[in-house]
Amino acid sequence: MTQDDWSTMLEGHPIFTLPKAYGGPTGQSEESLELSTNTLRKSMLEGPSADGLPLSGRRQVMVLKDSDLIVAAGCELRITSLSDSKLGRSTNKSFKILNTTDIQFGINQLALNPSGKLIAVAGAYQVAVVVLPRAGYSKLVPSSVDCKSIQVGSFYHHSHASAPIAKIEWHPWGEAGSTLMVMTVDGKLREYDISVDTEEPQQVLSFVPEKKTSKSYLAEDPAEREVASFTLGKGKADWGPLTVYAVMRSGDIYAICPYMPQNASVPSSYVHALECFISAKQEFLSQGTSSGISALSTLYNYQRKYVTALLKQLPPGTVYPAISRSFSMHPPTTIKSQPMRQGPFLLQPSPRSLEDSEGGDTTDIAYLSFLRDDDDEDAGATERLGIVIVTHQDGKVDVCLDVEKVEARWESKQDQSQDLPMLAVYECIDLGLISMLKQTSPLSSGTPILDLLQANHPVLLMDPIHDDTVYVYHAFGVHVLDFGDLLQCLTNGLRADDDDGVALNQALQKSAGTHVVPLLNTYSVDRRCSNPIIAISVPNDVYLSYSILMLTSVFRFTSFPLNLRTDLSLSRTAPNLPDKNKTSETEDFLAPIEGPSAYISLLGTEPFVPPPTLSRPSGLPSNPRITVGTPNTKTEFMLTPETLRYLGSTIEGLTSQIHEIILAYKATEVRAELQAKEFERQQQKCGAMLDLIEQLGGSRNSEVKERLERIREAYRALASRLDHRLQTLMQQASPKLSEYETKWFEELRRMKAEIAGAGRYDEQSLAARTSLLKREYKRMLPSLNDMAAKEAERKKHLSESGLGLSQAFQFGERSNQERTKIAELEEEIMKMASKLELSLSRPPSLREISKNE
Repeated sequence: MTQDDWSTMLEGHPIFTLPKAYGGPTGQSEESLELSTNTLRKSMLEGPSADGLPLSGRRQVMVLKDSDLIVAAGCELRITSLSDSKLGRSTNKSFKILNTTDIQFGINQLALNPSGKLIAVAGAYQVAVVVLPRAGYSKLVPSSVDCKSIQVGSFYHHSHASAPIAKIEWHPWGEAGSTLMVMTVDGKLREYDISVDTEEPQQVLSFVPEKKTSKSYLAEDPAEREVASFTLGKGKADWGPLTVYAVMRSGDIYAICPYMPQNASVPSSYVHALECFISAKQEFLSQGTSSGISALSTLYNYQRKYVTALLKQLPPGTVYPAISRSFSMHPPTTIKSQPMRQGPFLLQPSPRSLEDSEGGDTTDIAYLSFLRDDDDEDAGATERLGIVIVTHQDGKVDVCLDVEKVEARWESKQDQSQDLPMLAVYECIDLGLISMLKQTSPLSSGTPILDLLQANHPVLLMDPIHDDTVYVYHAFGVHVLDFGDLLQCLTNGLRADDDDGVALNQALQKSAGTHVVPLLNTYSVDRRCSNPIIAISVPNDVYLSYSILMLTSVFRFTSFPLNLRTDLSLSRTAPNLPDKNKTSETEDFLAPIEGPSAYISLLGTEPFVPPPTLSRPSGLPSNPRITVGTPNTKTEFMLTPETLRYLGSTIEGLTSQIHEIILAYKATEVRAELQAKEFERQQQKCGAMLDLIEQLGGSRNSEVKERLERIREAYRALASRLDHRLQTLMQQASPKLSEYETKWFEELRRMKAEIAGAGRYDEQSLAARTSLLKREYKRMLPSLNDMAAKEAERKKHLSESGLGLSQAFQFGERSNQERTKIAELEEEIMKMASKLELSLSRPPSLREISKNE
């Protein structure tokens, strides 16, 4: 037994025993829990069961709270600890019953709130909330634990007269995790805040308008006014988290936006991102000149008012970007109009119908978004990538791309003609239920076996760890939908810098579509009946192994271990995208030389891809496990034509898989041998390269140096010969100097004489005068330094002693008097010199004036 095999560890666990109403001499037979033509006819005549186990409709009677497993059996809630079973603390397997006085109805749905303290319980018509026991309940001696429970909306959900319940779900942004959403078949989505009031809803959204009285005949399908399921949108910087999608039994999809719980806890980063989103749209709208700008401007103004009211509820000082925190908020009341119901969505192109199918009712809807925690610079291209998944009774699953996300709209008389929203239908998946049932021959009674699809109700469950994995469980088994390849192709196409959409089209064409894996088959060919799957759960606890737990209608438990995968950004890279960090210098340096390659690998240029038969990243089996019959079924095996056909088809499938495995093994073996040969070749090539490097660094290096020296000597010899030959050619061409050459050489001789002098003792040459100037400078330099030092000392002494204002005034007067006397003397001397006809230099005063000018 492996540590992760929950099927072995929980085998025979009493928590999976049938309810008291089934089995035993006085109870109903266990065959009544199986889906067959007999039970189908009975359930269709009786309608939904209020206190029993229905064969159709949404079923989720098993949930996980950390390491505790909670199972609903009829009107009874059971709980046990999986960690005790895993660690083997108790040899006797047991469980505890949760005593809840307010639950007197058959339980069809269980929903655990985000905090894990409350669990919502829903039947066909009633809803209740139970407070789960604290840790340590398993150590109590009694077999039951008293728990507080309370009825929810007893006025609206009480008896057969009220509308049946379609789905219950806790809102992830409800304050303290106490916001419960209850959708009824009549299209009313009621929001209950368990911490405030459990009787009256805080808000009511209507997806089905009231019927208008009209005298004219209007053909209307009743399925268009019955809601099958609902889901919440997703997103980071748009209206996705504030959008509610609802799908009708007819397949019509509607949306209401904005919707926020009355008491919500909203991340501050989302509010700031939504504000930036609206500001960008308004700025883009202001640059356009279209005729429809006025209507869009009014809508964006309403959206601005809504977001502004949310921003005012944030505490002061909350800025963006900053660490995101959740704050308590309430829906704005600045806009009096109610949010508008948008739809029905246009599905383009129209989804195709399955062969031999009359088009079953729609059963469930889910919204899948590619969101990652590690945001990078390209996250803006992928954060708006959404996928809407819709399931149908006949086993068809529509995969739609949310290319035009829903935006907030309000009811307005001026805005009556609005374009319908659109979903791009990417793929229609066939789970193969019709082909499986057609293998069975019709019964003698004449009841078509395909009528079993009327009780089929496929339900979608998101994987809590991997966002690209969705589980679909229905009346005939479980299927796994892997959207990893599709999301990665879309991501690569959106990240490519291509405005005309060519890259996106190429990415969509290369995509292999959704990977569908049948996990469990509960249909019995010989007995012509099936055990519907009523619950699946995937542990999201660090102490429990990653696996999927499944429960059938006869309370037979099955599990499969799963493999944890790395992030898509690490495991699935985009090989066709160019490297933006690669510089042109590196490309030039690493560019291969022209001509044939020096070494050609035996492995080629493409990496080896393991055959799909041998690669199973999810860890799921290649063939679905068969789980049929009840634990107490003891009927003898009957060999019938259907059994033979089923065995033949199964053997044929196994044989083809064996052949594929053999071929994959041979291909892998050939690849391994090729890699071994390539490894030997690379070793030989590396040895040859090492020898070449050794030669280049040893004897060949000295040879290359000697050769370079010989080349240098030959170059010098050639240069001297070239100069000699050039001189000879010049003398032959012009033996005498020209007139200009003669003048040029004479000018050179004159300049040489002026600089060097006519003789050795020529004092007028520039060289002699320069040497004389240097000697005089060296001689006067010490005295000049002494004078500069004395002057600096005198200025320092004057600055330290200082003169008063009166002293400075007296020195100024005496200086002016002396200057006047000096000027008079200069004037007399100039007059005397003019009379004696003598030439004198200019007086100092005039020289100072000329210098200043």
